[in-house]
Amino acid sequence: MSISALRRLVVALFTALILLGLAWELWLAPLRPGAWLLSLKVLPLVLALPALVRGSVRAYQWWSMLMLAYLTEGLVRATSDLGPSAMLAAIEVALSAAAFGAILLYVHRQRKQQVSSA
Repeated sequence: MSISALRRLVVALFTALILLGLAWELWLAPLRPGAWLLSLKVLPLVLALPALVRGSVRAYQWWSMLMLAYLTEGLVRATSDLGPSAMLAAIEVALSAAAFGAILLYVHRQRKQQVSSA
């Protein structure tokens, strides 16, 4: 997979996580009615998008660590929540794990390309 394809994949996965987080906490299975504050968990993802679209390796490196928070939240809620929330959490786990892997591949390939061109 090319570097540009990996970048597009990461951006698509971030967008999917944003949409999932908003839909989950606002409409599909909020913890309790009116608990919209949990939807703010997608704000860091939204703020990261411009740097990820530009292909900033530093942003990708940071998000390789920060993505683990979304993975952890998904794992905790997949095992503790009931009903549709558990299914949505499992989707969050899949998306965040895929994003983590794609981020690692992107950074690895970018570094490899920089070393070979030097």
